[in-house]
Amino acid sequence: MMARKKKSRLPLWLSVLIVIALTVGGDRLKSIIGLETDQEKITRSAEEADMSKLEIPAMPPSKQGQIIQRTGYTLAYDAQNKTPQWVAWELTKEETRGNEERTNEFLPDPDVVGSQVVTYDYSGSGYDRGHMAPAGDMKWSKQAMQESFYMSNICPQDHNLNTEDWNDLEMKCREWAHRYGKVYIVCGPIYKGKRNEYIGDHRVKVPDAFFKAILIQSPKKTCALGFHFENEAGERPLSEYLMPIDRLERLTGIDFFPALADEQEAKLEAEAHPQLP
Repeated sequence: MMARKKKSRLPLWLSVLIVIALTVGGDRLKSIIGLETDQEKITRSAEEADMSKLEIPAMPPSKQGQIIQRTGYTLAYDAQNKTPQWVAWELTKEETRGNEERTNEFLPDPDVVGSQVVTYDYSGSGYDRGHMAPAGDMKWSKQAMQESFYMSNICPQDHNLNTEDWNDLEMKCREWAHRYGKVYIVCGPIYKGKRNEYIGDHRVKVPDAFFKAILIQSPKKTCALGFHFENEAGERPLSEYLMPIDRLERLTGIDFFPALADEQEAKLEAEAHPQLP
């Protein structure tokens, strides 16, 4: 009797990869096993992010940075300046009641493509590690709190601005979220070309100014507010930083709240003299 030939079997590791490929698709498999190029990572992150959310702004694709989705916010990362282009999040009334403690542990963002900014880039610079999405808005989740300390969410910020007027607006946003149910927020740095200052070994560029765009949409109140802060000490009323969204869009080159119906967006953003709620 002739001996039967043994059936050839695929190596276990190859079988596992085939199952994964069939399950998640080829592009995702390349990500899992580390074969993606940097550009493929940037493209995939943008495709996976939910860009239909009301808080997400729009930029020309040629100028858009790496989109990174976090538990509590979404950002577009500027690899040239080593800061976010914009950071956007929704803050609800329920989220303002969180009790997670600050971690105060500033960490490199593991998903940033390219060189990683570290906390020591700010040491001795004279600038604060200024949160864009504030830790105070992330108390509802331990992971959201930890991720708010990723260096991709941080900008070099004047100490007085960070602790005074910028902080005042952060607290005001939490007050509005509690009063109206939720607010949509976008903020980030502005580079006007006035200063050519960098800090740290990774050459983090110091912003000239900062912006914040806020949308309140509830039965009680609907309005859109733009704010512009020079990166310097101020201690002035928030009303002095207030401006129409249309003007803020011209300053930043960013289209805020594009998911709104066109007619509503045009009306809210063109308001010539917005008032604090």
